[in-house]
Amino acid sequence: MLGRTANGLFWMFRYIERAENTARLIDAGLRMSLTRMDGQEEDWESVLRSSGVFGAYSENRSEVTSADAVNYLLRDKSNPSSVLSAIEAARNNGRMVRTALTREAWEATNECYLDIKAQLSRRVPNADMPAVIDNIKQRTGLIRGAFHGTMLRTERYNFSRIGTFIERADNTARILDVKYYVLLPANSYVGSSLDNVQWESILRSVSAHRSYGWVYEDDYKPSNIADFLILNGRMPRSLAYCYDKINANLSYLEKQYGTRKSCHDTAAATQGMLREREIQSIMDTGLHEFLQDFISQNSRVAAEISEAYRFYQD
Repeated sequence: MLGRTANGLFWMFRYIERAENTARLIDAGLRMSLTRMDGQEEDWESVLRSSGVFGAYSENRSEVTSADAVNYLLRDKSNPSSVLSAIEAARNNGRMVRTALTREAWEATNECYLDIKAQLSRRVPNADMPAVIDNIKQRTGLIRGAFHGTMLRTERYNFSRIGTFIERADNTARILDVKYYVLLPANSYVGSSLDNVQWESILRSVSAHRSYGWVYEDDYKPSNIADFLILNGRMPRSLAYCYDKINANLSYLEKQYGTRKSCHDTAAATQGMLREREIQSIMDTGLHEFLQDFISQNSRVAAEISEAYRFYQD
């Protein structure tokens, strides 16, 4: 398969996942701000920093406001990671590799773009925000459903899935990092009802509230929630689950092409680290530091995959 096609599929599904997870990050910020009596602008600065766009946001703005931060993350075309930009980039990549997609997968992508573009043609009122975020999650979910239900399990499928889980791992780490970066007002709140509400909000933002309750019986301990989102291999948005899937799809490519690349070893090492670590050691050494290290390692895996399979060469 041409490197250009592999690149298009990989990034198409990274952008689809990015659009959904940016919406989830906005949702996390909105839910958190509801628990705060002051300092809401600091909350949104933390969301912008965790999404990696604070520097670009600040270039043309002297202060952070909740309205501007949400608009920048949701629909600002100068932000390549905004929901609208990501959906458009996903469609452009899908159009480039149109013959590598089933009709159902392409139509779901095109309809998602047209619907969300119309919905985000103007600033979204606060009252409409929950419905808009839900629609983004539903539309991107329809793309994945159409793709998963109709595509042959070939290297096309594997590159698409790897892109999905590279992006999902990155975004789960960033959403979890929001909690520890700024949003907890002070150490005195740790273990309080406010702290518990904020942790519950994180779970709801990644659609993990009910499944968490099945495992931990609604015991909202920070270490339990971090364990669930980092190390629980049964939770489909956890870092461990993402790396199980990345390695599974890389192993299919290894069999397909008959060769093992450095990216296989780096991804396997990341998977091994997640299997061997215990949550208490992560919390003791620093959750924020662990998440930042993971984000860097995840980016390295993506870069090595791009190089190994010549994404920018034919």
